[in-house]
Amino acid sequence: MEDKNPPTKPRVVCCIGDIHGYITKLQNLWSNLESCIDPSDFSTALIIFLGDYCDRGPETHKVLNFLNSLPLKYPKQTHVYLCGNHDFAFGAFLGVLPSPVDGSEFKETWKEYEMNEEREGWYKGEGFENMHLQGRRWAGNHTVKFNTIKGIEYKGSIYDAAPTFESYGVPHGSADLMKAVPDEHKKFLADLVWIHEVDDVCIKTEEGIKRCKLIAVHAGLEKNKAVEEQIKTLKAKDTRISKVEALSGRKNVWEIPQELTKTPTIVVSGHHGKFHIEGLRLVIDEGGGLEDNPVAAVVLPSMEVVRDTDRLVK
Repeated sequence: MEDKNPPTKPRVVCCIGDIHGYITKLQNLWSNLESCIDPSDFSTALIIFLGDYCDRGPETHKVLNFLNSLPLKYPKQTHVYLCGNHDFAFGAFLGVLPSPVDGSEFKETWKEYEMNEEREGWYKGEGFENMHLQGRRWAGNHTVKFNTIKGIEYKGSIYDAAPTFESYGVPHGSADLMKAVPDEHKKFLADLVWIHEVDDVCIKTEEGIKRCKLIAVHAGLEKNKAVEEQIKTLKAKDTRISKVEALSGRKNVWEIPQELTKTPTIVVSGHHGKFHIEGLRLVIDEGGGLEDNPVAAVVLPSMEVVRDTDRLVK
């Protein structure tokens, strides 16, 4: 007897790691995704960009143009643009972050880290008086010139923001950037989400295809805080916070919080400068902000890994 309700084919989900101003890497990766995914599946895919579109690489302006163009070129796809810590800081400098919900001023966010102001050379130019901490750090002039962790020199600030300024035709640390960035880029940065949830995503596991909830967030969720409270704060874009751990954290957001292991939940992030898959914890970032490193994506449910450096033939 024919099944009148055959199982629906799982929707393809593409999770794309940190791009960091490298337009050619992004274009090559996108082309490779088109090559390796069935055209009908790709045309309706959910595409989740995991954040950090700016800084380090030379062409942030072109990257934002490309990302902005996708909904018109691929109208049946769903595009999710997560906010990374670099994007948050870029937006803070431009003044496009939502105001603190309690009516406080952004300068309240300076206090927690003011001992770092001199070393990090926080921005003191036009408009700094009520700028969120991360905007001041982003446009600052770092007094330490060599990043010992990455083995390279800082590009202007602790965020390596100089290439972003230069991609808009202004020198690093210049308030002229506020006028040079077009309105559509400001809107893009203002509209970035801090977290995205999907209720029914399929993923290939050793036990077969598993249906899960998926949570996408740039760095991860803190393991020792109530998940529901974290999600509420992230959805509200609470800019009273000096440093948003879910966008900027490291060790404290690496693991899936214990309470999320009770029901199958995929947690996918970029941010960490490495590619790591352990169970349902997916970290998709091969350090694409460094010139010689690839930008990577993972495709669900197949778990196929695609990189800009792959040589695929259509």
